[in-house]
This record gives sequence, C-alpha cells and structure tokens, in this order.
Amino acid sequence: MSTPRFLTLPPGVTVLQIETPVGSFAALEALPVSGVAERWPALLVPGFTGSKEDFLSVMQTLAQAGRRVIAVDMRGQYETPGPDDPKAYTCAALGADVDAIATVVGDGEPVHLLGHSFGGLVTRETVLNGMAKLASFTLMSSGPEGITGPRERAGRVLLAELPEHGVDYMWANRMEPEALRAGVPDDIVAFLRKRLLANSPTGLLSMADEVLNATDRVPDLVQCGLDILVLYGEHDDGWPPVVQAEMARRLEAECVVVPGSAHSPAVEAPETTAAALTRFWNAAESRLLQQHG
Repeated sequence: MSTPRFLTLPPGVTVLQIETPVGSFAALEALPVSGVAERWPALLVPGFTGSKEDFLSVMQTLAQAGRRVIAVDMRGQYETPGPDDPKAYTCAALGADVDAIATVVGDGEPVHLLGHSFGGLVTRETVLNGMAKLASFTLMSSGPEGITGPRERAGRVLLAELPEHGVDYMWANRMEPEALRAGVPDDIVAFLRKRLLANSPTGLLSMADEVLNATDRVPDLVQCGLDILVLYGEHDDGWPPVVQAEMARRLEAECVVVPGSAHSPAVEAPETTAAALTRFWNAAESRLLQQHG
C-alpha cells in the first residue's frame, strides 16, 4: 500500500466532496496559491488499498503550474462509502464512476486523467468506455494485465485470509508489522490503520480479484487517440519495469522512469514526478489546442 510521508494539507489544498449522478466522492482539491488555474484540470485516481492522500506530496506543485488538481477516493475506499455488492468494484464499474467524476471536474473542459497501480486498470476503462472529455491519460506504476511479483503474493494472501479473519486481522498480522519494520512514523501508522479499516471489505476482496486477474487491454487502448504517458519507478515491485516499458512501446506512449523510486513515485520522488507530469500535460494541451485551431 502507498504510504504518505505527511498528512498536513499543503497551501492551496482543501477537502472536497464531488457530487455526481452516481454518488458523492471524497476528494482533495489543489488550486494555485498564486495566479489562476488557466490550464485544463487533472484527476488523480489511487490504487488498491490507497486513497487520495497518496497524492499529497505532488498536488501543490502540480497546481502551481496553473491548473486545478483533484485526487479522489474511489467507491468503497477510505472516505467514500460503498455497497456490499461485489459488482460495484469491478474495473468497469469503478471506471464508470471515474467517468462521472471526470465529467464534473472538467465542467466542459478536457481533463488530464491519471491512474496509479490498480487505479490505472480502472481509469483505462474510463478511457475506453466513458463519455468524459479527456486531454491525456497517464498510467503510473500500472501494467497491461494482472499484477505480478511480491504484490501479487500479497493480494492472494488477502483473498485467502480476509473472508475468514477480517480486516482487523489483516492489519494486525500483515500490514502493521510491515509498516513498523519500515520505520513509518506513528501518526502515519495510525492513518494507515484508519484508512484500511474504513475500506469496504467487499470492495477489498473484489478489487484484489480484479488487480490479480485483469486481462490485457493494450490493443484496445492503442486506439483511444489520447496522448499517453507510462510513468514508473526504476525499482517498481508491482508490475516489473520491463513489463511497463514494453507496455509503453506497444502503446506508442511516452515513457518516464523515475530514479530512486519504487511503486509510488508521487510519494517517493514527488518533485521529479510532478515535473514529468506537468511537462507531459502541457505538451498534450498544446497539441490538442493546435489541432482544434
């Protein structure tokens, strides 16, 4: 799970509820602390067991480039409640939610869409099947199909243990010991516990199944017509870097490898990540504006 380095909202970042025809979604909104948001907005979607707070380290910097930046909790994640229906947490269903959110965030303007990890699998459904007006698409530390490696093993443990033992057991016996071994500060550990226990257990099971068993949709995504960025850490322990590089080649997408980062570049290398995103978004905007005169 992504582990934020801090929880204090930076200047220009506020709490927001996004109201859509399919429900209300908890969000963080970043606006420039000086100047105006004259560029097209960006929507950031977190990964499995993550939340909007995973983007706190980059939101102020991204907004200072002159755009409104929104990070959300998906349905069933942290501060956005969700039902006990497993079908609500498929990539297709969550992608439809993101489509509704992007339509509201854009308010008639194109939106730069980013999905982190499992969020990448969700947002590609938004790209392929949604109606929202999009300016670009970024896959951050995500892959073409089901996740592999250490995170695959962790997901299969969750699928095996959660139905029998519950979320409290998973926290006390799996996630808290990992956080303590990593030296995570006490306030962040407390947040991680609060966040995990707030998740829908049905959502956790369904999302785990989705991230483990996702099919390759790169051939479909090639046809989307958007500028695409594939961005990942050089030490990613989710989808292997070589797999993500090959996905970028197949997509004919720009590929950025973030030095010194693993699976959460926005947390582990925020300035490098924010600079890469701003450059990509600005270039995508310029191309679209030139195309439409």
